[in-house]
Amino acid sequence: MSRQVNALTVHQWLPEWEEVEFSETRHRSRPSENFFVFSMEAIELRKLCGIQRRSISDGQSRSKDLGIQRKHELDRSLEISRFVKHGFPWSSLGEQRRTDPKFADLKMPGWLPSAVIVNILKPGEKRNNEPLEVSNEVSITDNENGTATLVVPDVQDSDWELSGTAPMEIIDGQHRLFAFDDAETDMTSHKNFELPVVAFYGLDRSWQAYIFYTVNIKPKRINTSLAFDLYPLLRREDWLDRFEGHQIYRESRAQELTEALWAYPESPWCNRINMLGERGTRMVSQASWVRNLQATLIKNWDGRGIQIGGLFGASTGEDELVLPWGRVQQAAFLIYAWTQLDHSIETLKQDPKNVEFPILDIRNKDSMLNSDMGVRGFLYMLNDLCYTRYDELELQYWQLDGFSSTMTNEEIESAIESLSKQRVGKFIESMADLLASYDWRASKAEGLERHERESKARFRGSTGYRELREDLFRFLAEDRRSALGTVAVDAMKTLGYAS
Repeated sequence: MSRQVNALTVHQWLPEWEEVEFSETRHRSRPSENFFVFSMEAIELRKLCGIQRRSISDGQSRSKDLGIQRKHELDRSLEISRFVKHGFPWSSLGEQRRTDPKFADLKMPGWLPSAVIVNILKPGEKRNNEPLEVSNEVSITDNENGTATLVVPDVQDSDWELSGTAPMEIIDGQHRLFAFDDAETDMTSHKNFELPVVAFYGLDRSWQAYIFYTVNIKPKRINTSLAFDLYPLLRREDWLDRFEGHQIYRESRAQELTEALWAYPESPWCNRINMLGERGTRMVSQASWVRNLQATLIKNWDGRGIQIGGLFGASTGEDELVLPWGRVQQAAFLIYAWTQLDHSIETLKQDPKNVEFPILDIRNKDSMLNSDMGVRGFLYMLNDLCYTRYDELELQYWQLDGFSSTMTNEEIESAIESLSKQRVGKFIESMADLLASYDWRASKAEGLERHERESKARFRGSTGYRELREDLFRFLAEDRRSALGTVAVDAMKTLGYAS
């Protein structure tokens, strides 16, 4: 069953736009010269967009619910749901006040006059390798009077049920639609509440990211760094890279992650990073952490001179997009890895019988781990080994329910607990156990023999980063029978290091 929806056809195309570089391989194919404006019941639009609750219980990625890896902030949608029913300021009151009759006079109409922006998929289009079924297609017929007729599945039909790919995907306005999710609200009783809709047809993914950016970030409505979490596809857009966006993301995200490592109570780096650049302290500076994160985890996936990319960066390739982890997941990943290394070193210090040198932790002034060089070395191993086994570790399948624009200790703690149960969590534990037995003594450490001091001197200076990276790989590769040894050998081949 289907039904018709009347729409206005809006023509927007200038001769100057022919100068734009269109490319199907870069998900930037030539768009249609018009879009459509219509109204639709909010609940109906929600169903046609296939919005689903994010879940990781089945071990599968839920990025397909919006098709373009958008993130959902649950609290925001719940407040919009309250706003629709009772307006502002009642919707912003605390739960106790909302039930108090004294505040009933604060109830107002909850209009949502701004348009939801969607993309209508063409017949046969796929999302996550699932094609759009014929029964779910939306067809458009142009009329002679500047209008158009959309034929959409009748979602009110008791026999209709969405399976596979949804016919529409949201570009902007997902939190308004989540407010009508019948799993969380009683909004299904409001059948006459319509939303204005701006609909593009067959719009390629890069253009969708572009629209989201120009609507939300260019007018400064959303923090730029947060935008890269909401819409990870933006991390790979070359027009942003040449303008300012990627560098802003890299620098601000590196600072956010550094602050998380410094502030999280259970982090081994809690209060052990020189955040203000004060002289005379024996702590790695915030500036060093920012540089090291940008050189490892937050660099691009590929590009000139990049053999192993950064897990938190982006791909410029035709097919690969980006690991859609937000700031909370990224912070949890870092804190978990450093915590595992710290625990492994402490365990080894209690029983050092198989090690021929003193075991130094990150708190020791003679440890490279308490220096810019050692921080870079461990970050290299964390990034390079996980990147090399990206698919096997199922990194893309580790997702958290909901989304928050903040980064609280409670959220990080929950993410760390979740990460510890993932395949990559076990991998990091093994890596930390092995790296704990590496000789992390700095060249100025007490007790070094002359040949040891001379050997470690090569880790100083700008070339020291590469030297330490290679030395750590060789250390891991010594046991080629182990899984980590095999991964290290593979990474060395990728980087062109002689095995």
